[in-house]
Amino acid sequence: MNATIILAVFVLYTVLLFVISHFTARKSDNNAFFRGNKNSPWFVVAYGMIGASLSGVTFMSVPGGVYTGQFTYLPLVFGYVLGYAVIALILLPLYYRLNLTSIYTYLNMRFGPRSEKTGAAFFILSRLLGSALRMYLVVFVLYEFVFKNWSIPFWVPAVIFIAIILLYTFKGGIKTVVWTDTLQTTFLLLAAFLTAFFILRNLHISLGDLLKSASEKGYTKVFETDWTHNKFWVKQLLSGMFITITMTGLDQDMMQKNLTCRNLRDAQKNVMTSSLLFVVVNVLFLCLGAALIYYAQVTGFQLPVNEAGVVVNDKIFPSVAFSLSKFTAVVFIIGLVAAGYSSADGTLTALTTTFCFDFMHFDKKQMTEDQITKYRKWIHVAFALLYLLVIIAFRPFHNESLIDKVFDIAGYTYGPLLGLYSFGLFVKNRKVLDKAVPYIAIASPIISYFLKMYSPQLFGGYKIGFEILIINGLMTFLALLLFSRKEKSATE
Repeated sequence: MNATIILAVFVLYTVLLFVISHFTARKSDNNAFFRGNKNSPWFVVAYGMIGASLSGVTFMSVPGGVYTGQFTYLPLVFGYVLGYAVIALILLPLYYRLNLTSIYTYLNMRFGPRSEKTGAAFFILSRLLGSALRMYLVVFVLYEFVFKNWSIPFWVPAVIFIAIILLYTFKGGIKTVVWTDTLQTTFLLLAAFLTAFFILRNLHISLGDLLKSASEKGYTKVFETDWTHNKFWVKQLLSGMFITITMTGLDQDMMQKNLTCRNLRDAQKNVMTSSLLFVVVNVLFLCLGAALIYYAQVTGFQLPVNEAGVVVNDKIFPSVAFSLSKFTAVVFIIGLVAAGYSSADGTLTALTTTFCFDFMHFDKKQMTEDQITKYRKWIHVAFALLYLLVIIAFRPFHNESLIDKVFDIAGYTYGPLLGLYSFGLFVKNRKVLDKAVPYIAIASPIISYFLKMYSPQLFGGYKIGFEILIINGLMTFLALLLFSRKEKSATE
């Protein structure tokens, strides 16, 4: 497909985003930037969260991952529903009762200032890495199919993407993100649906017949029953639950959107609706993956491989989409760009919010509206630059499916948050030594890393997978118990 057409599609979609930004950011102040004026319709947030949760990694890695992992990703998705229930019933009531802007302020209330900064720092680290990798995948595809043809270096599209996101979130912040995410979700889902539709039409086969044929070839296997396998279904289910609790419920990016709802009830309706939609959407992406692989087998299409001749999962979707027709190529690019924007705009806003409230304590200092605006804008720009550096730095290391890398990062960086919040919520009569918390939060991921690395030797062939998050959180919890003392009452 002509690179100029792809670029034109990208530009037109970006213009549409700026139109939305223009209307949502009018008369915006700091309250709109950080809290969305507490006026977001719950159903708009619920729909937009689908795009924010999926990201460019899910958009490409989940369909491509069917080639090696079949449908074993699905038990992880079922676990997500359980995690969303915990968020709706336990975490959201806490956040709304305390009227939080940054959710890590709770750690200060419960443990002390060092705990707050530790939690915020781990969120910043995790989101900078995880979200930048999601964004990297979008930049990577545009580079491969557009900018590379013009001998333009990789860092150029990276700079363009980050600059665009910075500009359209600069004034409206979370208020703008809530509405742009609805546009991103629409185009992301449309891209997956239309690609699958055109594959089925080209092959003159129904979805049911395709899935039947894919099942006969072993591509629709859902439950891995080998307990030593890193995708054993029980591990996937539990991991999905705790991944959602941490990567959504303990994540400022995702919770900041929820906290813009008018009240707790609306926020709970939003979360539970999102969980059910998320299952449907992931089933769609897995079916798309089966369609892509079946299409390649029937037509003889050569799946993309790396220098060693190994199929690159993340390139399967774009390769097939670009081979089908110009229309499917355009649809794919729009979907990918939508996924990239959706995973990055809220993150950039959340990083700014966390730093402003957990490190600079805007809510506790006597500052004018103009002073807050000035500092907030500089912090926003600084995080955009850090975001850019991570994307560029990762370029030499992209040699496998990124969705596994994203979850690996989450397992190590969100584990301490899981331990901290679990202890704070469920252990009421003990006071933690606040100054010990940073050391505990650093030690737990390091120990977890070595446990995972040597798990087959230590546990009779058992391979630790995504459940490293649970192990990491448990170690943090036990260490907090060790460095705590009993007291008559604890402030929540």
